[in-house]
Amino acid sequence: MTSTPGPHTASHAHDARQAVAAVAPREPLLVALDFDGVCAPLVDDPADSRMLPGTRRALQGLAAAGVHVALVSGRGLASLREVARPEPGWLLVGGHGAEPGDGDGVVLGGEAQELLDRLARELGSVVEEHPGAAVEHKPSSVVLHVRRAPGEHGAAATDRVLTGAATWSGVHVKRGHDVVELAVLEADKGRALTTLRQQTGASSVLYVGDDVTDEDAFAVLDADGGDVGVKVGPGDTAATHRVGTPQDVTDLLQALLDARHAVRDG
Repeated sequence: MTSTPGPHTASHAHDARQAVAAVAPREPLLVALDFDGVCAPLVDDPADSRMLPGTRRALQGLAAAGVHVALVSGRGLASLREVARPEPGWLLVGGHGAEPGDGDGVVLGGEAQELLDRLARELGSVVEEHPGAAVEHKPSSVVLHVRRAPGEHGAAATDRVLTGAATWSGVHVKRGHDVVELAVLEADKGRALTTLRQQTGASSVLYVGDDVTDEDAFAVLDADGGDVGVKVGPGDTAATHRVGTPQDVTDLLQALLDARHAVRDG
């Protein structure tokens, strides 16, 4: 596939709305989104994250109009289900692709489980020494969260993990907004999106993401073939378009839904 343009080339909200309107007639069409920072504003406590009501309504409308809707998150699948409260028929992928919603869950071999347990112990000791830091346990990874840690503690905890456990053999490292994830399985959102495309038979894909881990998904999009990538917020990106906030995502999805209806009514 042809990857999208490199850093600093993403256009902004007006052009993004035009781009999604252009793919509205495509069949089948897949709309896939990260959750935190895209469908929901970023919050200090991940358990408090909730999808914006307007985004939910737009996604409901798109699904009713025959669009495949997918949420592709770094969260564990159980956590994603809890905070997203997905509608029937929506496709879910957790753990950056390690936990497809239609799979049987993550089953680790003995060595991988031993490594995961070792990582959990190490990150547990890190958070004990740095107030405000927290560790999240997933089926195939552990995650250091420092959003609520005072600056010096957050930086020190992050540095200790990156120079320590992140360097261990068999560990796959992903960095995001105030998080470092250490996984014992290799998975990324690009592979997850490719699988979703195959699963749905999509002729075009709209992918919206805000984090470094979403760049893997942007990289597998084919702009020349009609795919659209939208980055939410600042930062270098391979996405072709950019919007500022989750509320802008709501507006973007509504523009797609309006264009979809206009095509069908026309």
